[in-house]
Amino acid sequence: MIEQRMLAHDRPFETLRPVRDASPQSIAKYWSRLMLPGLATEADRDVLADTATVATASGYSRNIENFIGTVKVPVGIVGPLRINGLNAVGDFHVPLATTEAALVASYARGAFVASKAGGIGTAVLYEGVMRTPAFRFDGLMKAGLFVEWVVANVDSLRIAAEATTRHGKLISVEPIIDNNVVFLICRFTTGDASGQNMVTIAANAICLAIEAACPVPIKRWYIEGNFSGDKKASFLGMVTGRGRKVSASVVLPAAMVQKYLGTTVADMLDYGQIANLGALLSGQMGAQAHYANGLAAFYIATGQDAACVAESAVGYTRMEAQGDGLFCSVTMPNILVGSVGGGTGLPSQSAGLNILGLRGEGHGAALAEVVAALCLCGEISIVAAMAAGHFTRAHQNLARSR
Repeated sequence: MIEQRMLAHDRPFETLRPVRDASPQSIAKYWSRLMLPGLATEADRDVLADTATVATASGYSRNIENFIGTVKVPVGIVGPLRINGLNAVGDFHVPLATTEAALVASYARGAFVASKAGGIGTAVLYEGVMRTPAFRFDGLMKAGLFVEWVVANVDSLRIAAEATTRHGKLISVEPIIDNNVVFLICRFTTGDASGQNMVTIAANAICLAIEAACPVPIKRWYIEGNFSGDKKASFLGMVTGRGRKVSASVVLPAAMVQKYLGTTVADMLDYGQIANLGALLSGQMGAQAHYANGLAAFYIATGQDAACVAESAVGYTRMEAQGDGLFCSVTMPNILVGSVGGGTGLPSQSAGLNILGLRGEGHGAALAEVVAALCLCGEISIVAAMAAGHFTRAHQNLARSR
């Protein structure tokens, strides 16, 4: 293998240039380069560039460059999950794309007991996607004058931003000064889209308008100053939210906890205390068991930006005794999902949204509530498994022994 790779280095070096327009011809061209001795085989090509994928290649052009095929991730179904939300109302079958055995079974168990208990209540508490341009000045005084000018001209900046989008609205511009550097926290609503590209383009229009009209000399500006928390966990996102902030809750009767989860309310609360202590001592942002599992599987199945799991997977899980039952809730401040845009129009992902009944315009908020409800199901199931001592056995039965 090493000798074959060394022989490949003897060939003329030709860089792969980014190509947007996918076609059967471009796919064949790329595969002709990949099938070198000891590397990819015809079988690999036929799996990734199968007949259906090649026939619909042009449909992927908006979502990827240098297209060579599609990866088939197993998709499982959870449900029906009953949700009594402000935006999501009804019984939902939730598709999850994952290669981790036991994951779908765990979320399905949580969904079953939560639905049996009457369903999960959900609400979108806040909406706002941030982009944070950064500006550098000669000194603190000019930075202060710049902020004064921005605050006085927010209305004109809003016009510039909203001229770039039919759906996005600028809801606030919040300056943060660090001596000679100013960050502008630009918050937008994004309709039914996740809105990452939307807010980038709108924020760029704000920066160009500032550059053209602001009398304070700007040494340099950047479209993102790494302040917004884009695709990373941040305290700003935890406190103010980025995307949609959603809360979900359910009360599980003690009899159901014992019958369907194989444990008791007292044991779940006892484990919850230990888990919260672990979160506190290790410096976690928030306190929760495993939001990322459900988020990643859901995001992949429905065409969301999977990298946003990095910021979406923070929040707080609460479990408290309520009467003879168990109150369970999650509050997730950074859910970034859309029922339109991004990868939602791709064939498999469109199918996933159709299964939910939440494809297309008018469903963005409902989709975010489904995500929070799903994550609550995962929290209920894993805490019960830990409390009962079933966690390892479940993974042995559903994963290792297959």
